[in-house]
Amino acid sequence: MRDELLSIIEKNSRIGINELAVLLGEEEINVANELSKLEQEGVICGYHTLINWDKTSIEKVTALIEVKVTPQRGQGFDNIAERIYNYPEVKSVYLISGGFDLLVTLEEKSLKEISRFVSDKLSTLDSVLSTATHFILKKYKDHGTIYDKKHEDTREIITP
Repeated sequence: MRDELLSIIEKNSRIGINELAVLLGEEEINVANELSKLEQEGVICGYHTLINWDKTSIEKVTALIEVKVTPQRGQGFDNIAERIYNYPEVKSVYLISGGFDLLVTLEEKSLKEISRFVSDKLSTLDSVLSTATHFILKKYKDHGTIYDKKHEDTREIITP
């Protein structure tokens, strides 16, 4: 039940306990207990809403910042990652393979604010060797959700 439950709520975190129970063929109390257990174990870390900010009046600029760092002896990348993710403007931090070590996602109101964060906060950290900033110009799909689905023409084709 656990794996199937996680797969369902990953796609739709708003699904009700009663509907989950039906889909899983389980009693509601069992589903509720399993969800609670998954939250306590840290398997379920949070519930989020995916918003297409381009369709709102709120200006947001998203940047992906690659960061090359010097790992600390005995700590690896954990301490520097923690210092970075504690900035409130940072949305995510990932340890990655390749030419850089960390990938930082940042959301701000303008390109200038992102540039200021990179130069004033991120680049000044002792362990940071270099950064490369990439701005997201348009999102097509995020967290498995397509933003602007093409509408199919459902009209019947009539030929003479």
